[in-house]
Amino acid sequence: MLLEIPYGTRDFLPKDAKFKRSIESNLAKTFSLWGYDEIVTPSIEYVDTLTINNRSGIENQLFKFFDKNNRTLALRHEMTTPIARVAASRMYDDVLPFKLSYISSVYRYEQAQEGRQCEFYQAGVELMGVADASADAEVIALAVDSLRKTGLADFEICLGQVEFINGIMQQMGLSKEKQNEIRLALEQRNLVDLNKAVEETNLPNKAKQALKSIPLLQGKEDILEFANNLALNEQSRKALDNLHDIYELLKLYGVADNVNFDLGVNRDFSYYTGMVFEVYAPGIGYPICGGGRYDNMLSDFGTDCPATGFALGIERLMLALAKQNQVQSVQHKKDVYIAFAAGKQAEAIDEATKLRSEGKIVDLAFTPQSKEEAVKYQADKNINELIYIK
Repeated sequence: MLLEIPYGTRDFLPKDAKFKRSIESNLAKTFSLWGYDEIVTPSIEYVDTLTINNRSGIENQLFKFFDKNNRTLALRHEMTTPIARVAASRMYDDVLPFKLSYISSVYRYEQAQEGRQCEFYQAGVELMGVADASADAEVIALAVDSLRKTGLADFEICLGQVEFINGIMQQMGLSKEKQNEIRLALEQRNLVDLNKAVEETNLPNKAKQALKSIPLLQGKEDILEFANNLALNEQSRKALDNLHDIYELLKLYGVADNVNFDLGVNRDFSYYTGMVFEVYAPGIGYPICGGGRYDNMLSDFGTDCPATGFALGIERLMLALAKQNQVQSVQHKKDVYIAFAAGKQAEAIDEATKLRSEGKIVDLAFTPQSKEEAVKYQADKNINELIYIK
């Protein structure tokens, strides 16, 4: 038992830890270049905070426990809700917009799989205080730039709008229960469950076929024109107009080639109110990044403020980079190994101090070695250069 670790957790050995840290450093630098300030929140929150707008949907996935006053606490399951709490309670006097970034661990009790454990790491941004399409375009463009800066070359963004789906279902007069059933099937991309849920309705065949076709509405700008034929109410048509506006701005950012419309995208949190997107890479069967607009969350904490953002899964990005043979491009070998003969330790320490002040990554021997021993150590540790002081 002493050698085991809890279900859904993992150890990062030095090579993977270095890979992970390099990715996080690239992401932190990119977020900063776009004007986002880092924010850090507690790993522990009150359950009432984390479930303020999604109690039935998420509570069974939380790691919960009690404090000494018998209040129920939980490990955070994502970062958007805690940051919304901070923005509403601690930053209400600050000037909008808030441009906030984070790199943090989160915890969610679910079936462990490759690229997702019960403890996992996310990096992301939240842009609060701007309701315009320009804010949505910025976070998507930033997501693209962030992935490129880590070395990921091949990926696709699937862009949708929850109000398009909501409008279609409401114009058909579906009950809330049936709407939730269809949303869940779309979220899970489960066509069997979607067809079953639709067939159980009393809708005409034409309406049923329209609902079943939503996951197939994928492509470039022409798909928006096609979707207009299904959007018979203002809510859905405004959603399509919003996607068009975002896409035009993405062209200006030079990232539209990475974007395809997917009007069946439905993210796995109930707080999304507008644009939503997911990022997929070849060989990874689940999104490595996702986000969208959530205009109502801060009002749940007492502050009315529009918001948008994204979260990127660090472990999933590591897998995607490995599949595209980009691991070495983001790792850094040690620059120098300094070894020394008997009586030369002082000179070796001086040389190590000098090189480190110049930004070199230096591994210094602890005891005297022969040159043959030093050469072997350098090779075993894959260090670029050997300096032997005798």
